[in-house]
Amino acid sequence: MEEGKKNLGQKILYRGGTGEIVEKKSRFIANVTPVQSEEEALAFVAAIKKKYWDARHNCYAFVAGDRHQLQRCSDDGEPQGTAGRPMLDVLLREDVHNAAVVVTRYFGGTLLGTGGLVRAYQKATQEGLCASTVVWKQPGEVWTIHTDYNGIGKIQYLLAQNQIAVMDTVYADTVSVQVMVPVSEKKHLMDEITEGTNGAARFEQGIQAEFAVIDGEVKKF
Repeated sequence: MEEGKKNLGQKILYRGGTGEIVEKKSRFIANVTPVQSEEEALAFVAAIKKKYWDARHNCYAFVAGDRHQLQRCSDDGEPQGTAGRPMLDVLLREDVHNAAVVVTRYFGGTLLGTGGLVRAYQKATQEGLCASTVVWKQPGEVWTIHTDYNGIGKIQYLLAQNQIAVMDTVYADTVSVQVMVPVSEKKHLMDEITEGTNGAARFEQGIQAEFAVIDGEVKKF
């Protein structure tokens, strides 16, 4: 993706998940959830600590804000700098917005050393993210494209080529296709469809909204 287009959107945690690893018999369980504020993040941490009350450590990290303005982390009794900060580094490196992760450790009886702890907490965090749903949220505009039956095949081809999400298609005397168009693609797509249909397509531009495509469907925010 070109840098200019990338700047119009951001990766967000849409749905949390749970991942787990085992290192030298120590279990590391990573729980991840979307958060919008410090209050939400700390409430999630408290809930995980209550759930895993018998664990030796419940380390956490979270980020929130369009530019990661809010960043917090905790080693929760692990040697300083071996858990919370490495977990936070994973969230920042992956550039995931509005996410909290708690990694619960059940000690397995073997010391991992500082380097081993850093690697384990980072790996657990990555497993938690892999079990979650991370999506690309960007500004877009709802269009309804009207065409005759001769032009629908070309339009469908161009939409697929440009990875434009189709929201609905109505077949009547003419064909109407409702799509969500990223702001960065508006002019380019209109030019392509106009040329591809020899000017026969008609565009009806609607509401603007931030959106992401999740499981093949458009989700507006």
